Amino acid sequence: MLSRTADSLFWMGRYTERAANLARGLAVTGRMASLSAALGQEGAEWRSLLVASGGEQGFLERHPAITPEAVIDWLLHDRSNPSSILSCFEAARRNARAVRTALTVDMWGALNDTWNRLRSLAPGETEGEALPAFLEWVRERVLLFNGAAQDTMLRGEPWLFVQLGTALERADNTARLLDVRHGWLAGGATAEYAQWQAVLASLSATRSYQWVYRDRLDPRRIAELVILRPELPRSLVACFGRVKELLEAIATQHGGRRGECHRMAGAMHAELAYGRLEDILAGGLHEFLTRIIRRTAELGEEIERFYIRPGAG
Repeated sequence: MLSRTADSLFWMGRYTERAANLARGLAVTGRMASLSAALGQEGAEWRSLLVASGGEQGFLERHPAITPEAVIDWLLHDRSNPSSILSCFEAARRNARAVRTALTVDMWGALNDTWNRLRSLAPGETEGEALPAFLEWVRERVLLFNGAAQDTMLRGEPWLFVQLGTALERADNTARLLDVRHGWLAGGATAEYAQWQAVLASLSATRSYQWVYRDRLDPRRIAELVILRPELPRSLVACFGRVKELLEAIATQHGGRRGECHRMAGAMHAELAYGRLEDILAGGLHEFLTRIIRRTAELGEEIERFYIRPGAG
């Protein structure tokens, strides 16, 4: 498969996953912001969302202050933000169009219809009381695309690169979401309890927690679930296990040829698969998650260097 085809498929997977993550994060932040305001911390939730999305610096370069309206616009509509929901779907569709013959009719239809709908949105459809319904629609559209890929795409190399992009983006999002709330790990006050509810909701993991632990929310159990439990599809160990599995499958397609990205994925998965929460907390949760975020970015660069731009660097 041509490297430019792999590039388009890989980033199509990343951008669609990123759009859904942003929609989920915005929905949770909207619910949490009222609690933060009642505690005299108005704006804290919106700043946390900017940090988790990796867009705080870009936002502050264009806006003098963090306000709900400005953050929502930045993460929903602003084309100068490459990670806004609109930009994500635009980039995903552009990449899909470049490799349209590698996609099924259902996959292309899911992305193309979503993009056409987004382009024709009236301002009132994403404002005020209409915003939650719009964010739910975004999540449903990504689920539709993922379902179309799952049900209709041939399990060849194109499928592997789409899934690889999705898994890597999911790992990065999980680490960032947990990191922005790492300071709430200790204690049991109402505000802290709500913060960890927000972590689970942002990862669609509330019922998963209840199923696994069958008890009230406990911060350490939440950290364990999100970092170390392979049953949760968005846990760090599950995401990196999936990345490792996909890279091995791609290597098989390439006659067993492997590179630094395969070593890194294996090492990161092994650290998590055999890790213990006590050791992670002893070393500092923030320090651990910061390192995971950095290594995830490095892994993405190595994947691109090995498979997509093999002559670079």
